[in-house]
Amino acid sequence: MKFSKRMDHLRGSDIRAILKMTEEPGMISFAGGMPAPELFPIEEIKEASAQVLTDHGKQSLQYTITEGFLPLREQIAQRMLAKFSASYSPQDILITSGSQQGIELSGKLFLDDEDVVLCESPSFLGAFQAFRVYNPRFIEVPTDDQGMIMEELTRILETTDRVKLIYVIPDFQNPTGRSWSLARRKALMEIAGSYDIVVVEDNPYGELKYEGEMLPSLASFDRKGQVVFLGSFSKILCPGFRIGWVCASPQWMEKYVIAKQAADTHTSTFCQRIVHTYMERFDLDENIGKIKDVYRNRRDLMLEIMEREFPEEASFKKPLGGLFIWVELPATVNTREILKKSLEKGVAFVPGGSFYPNGGHENALRLNFSNMLEEKIREGIPRLAAVMREFL
Repeated sequence: MKFSKRMDHLRGSDIRAILKMTEEPGMISFAGGMPAPELFPIEEIKEASAQVLTDHGKQSLQYTITEGFLPLREQIAQRMLAKFSASYSPQDILITSGSQQGIELSGKLFLDDEDVVLCESPSFLGAFQAFRVYNPRFIEVPTDDQGMIMEELTRILETTDRVKLIYVIPDFQNPTGRSWSLARRKALMEIAGSYDIVVVEDNPYGELKYEGEMLPSLASFDRKGQVVFLGSFSKILCPGFRIGWVCASPQWMEKYVIAKQAADTHTSTFCQRIVHTYMERFDLDENIGKIKDVYRNRRDLMLEIMEREFPEEASFKKPLGGLFIWVELPATVNTREILKKSLEKGVAFVPGGSFYPNGGHENALRLNFSNMLEEKIREGIPRLAAVMREFL
């Protein structure tokens, strides 16, 4: 038996391969984009779970509609307006198995062979995996500290056929930690409005802002129904439930529902009801506040040690939110080679080349600060710095 042709251009995640190595005893991992498990509200979730089983046991263990539990979608609609300045009705929201499913469903809906996906350079490798099933071409749009460079985006749109979709992470981007300026957000939507293009706004980190106020989402500037907004409870509650959501215009939502029915019928009924009950009984914003306090401290500690220990050739900036610090080294350095030596010293990270769909850029790396205790950061960053110096 032969595999389908689509399998020819699919490959496993570099991050998942590295995470397998981190299971070695004593390994300090700055590789995964994982939240801190010690911050999961376990006792509150226990109470919410018990209440769901006591009050709605039969319904919570039964099949449900594909769109998802309506009271949870109502809560998400309220949160979208309060946090992201975007107005959606519950009927515009589909509960997904994490925001990753929202990416995959977007590829299924909009991409044919050789269609073009525009993305930030660099961007989230999980999106590349999801879209590659549909055999598109990726064109990377240059970025700076304010987000996509609009002049470059305009040039690409004017000179490229079959651009079907723009995929972006405007808030605390994975992998760079950058956040788009308000001007860039408005400009993207003005430019996109002149084309028949889907804008997929992936926003799993937006509520993890450590300084200042949240900026409005791209969806809040959408006047033509072009934006598909992807959200998730993974970083603000817990990832194990796999509860995410898609917000989309009514003409698209019907197709998203059909596509999800073909994938998994519906997301876990039980987990949806637990998240709903948790938000009814407990204060999610208070929980997010606790998470932000811990992550802010870990970010600041990591940056402090990096400033002191990293070689002067290493370039990095302070992210204002999210989970990641992006490091760039001289172009002659290959961070995959550094990783091999670093793993021998018991420290893991993700080489930067993984985040460029068309390859290259092997001189960068991504560090996660959310998932390691402070003492591990104090131990691991100097070890990594010592390995870096061997290659410079």
